[in-house]
Amino acid sequence: MSERKPIESWLSDMDGVLVHEGHPVPGADEFIKRLRDSGKRFLVLTNNSIYTPRDLSVRLRAAGLEVPPEAIWTSALATAQFLADQRPEGSAYVIGEAGLTTALHQCGYVLTDLDPDYVVLGETRTYSFTSITRAIRLIENGARFIATNPDPIGPSHEGSLPACGAVAAMITKATGVEPYFVGKPNPMMMRSALNRIDAHSESTAMIGDRMDTDVVCGMEAGLHTFLVLTGVTQKDQIDRYPFRPSQVVDSVADLVDLV
Repeated sequence: MSERKPIESWLSDMDGVLVHEGHPVPGADEFIKRLRDSGKRFLVLTNNSIYTPRDLSVRLRAAGLEVPPEAIWTSALATAQFLADQRPEGSAYVIGEAGLTTALHQCGYVLTDLDPDYVVLGETRTYSFTSITRAIRLIENGARFIATNPDPIGPSHEGSLPACGAVAAMITKATGVEPYFVGKPNPMMMRSALNRIDAHSESTAMIGDRMDTDVVCGMEAGLHTFLVLTGVTQKDQIDRYPFRPSQVVDSVADLVDLV
């Protein structure tokens, strides 16, 4: 096996790696500062399609992390780019928040419930039975089904919430049509991020806290993968998977000196 090239670009998941329940992971501020000072290309990735990059930048700043909007890549942006490549200036019926609708508008899409090319399902805290019913009928009439990410639940202060993957499963049960998920673990999310910063897989690292999304996605895209133990996947769970990260570290603080 040939030796990997030195890491010149970094991709990092957000929740569980840099922040946890709205608070910075110890060492995350130093890691981000080192990335910015080094001049190396980097992106913070998230499957959350609710917020725009500007929204997320403000939320990260409130947690003490200075990440500019242009250094944030969401499943909403990846989905919009995918649709713009597949069917430029198309139309979509969207269930989601500003992060998704803004991204689609910016790529030239028309948002409509009148014979759209696509039904696009994203994250929202207010899933509506009426909008889900409309989506089902549009898919039955031939609209293609796209979803931003397959995550079945999302966190909240009160406990788990149904997320995009769970609602997608309901629509699939009603229509018999499976969605195409653009976000992690689809390696397309990684490839679109690499294109965004003009980086190459052989010299890029992916940092994540989940084996089933971050690590497998980075691995399939050909990246060097770091699993941090500050989020979902714990050390005793790693061997349950048929694949392994390139390296396992306690937290992002252990990666500061590698930048």
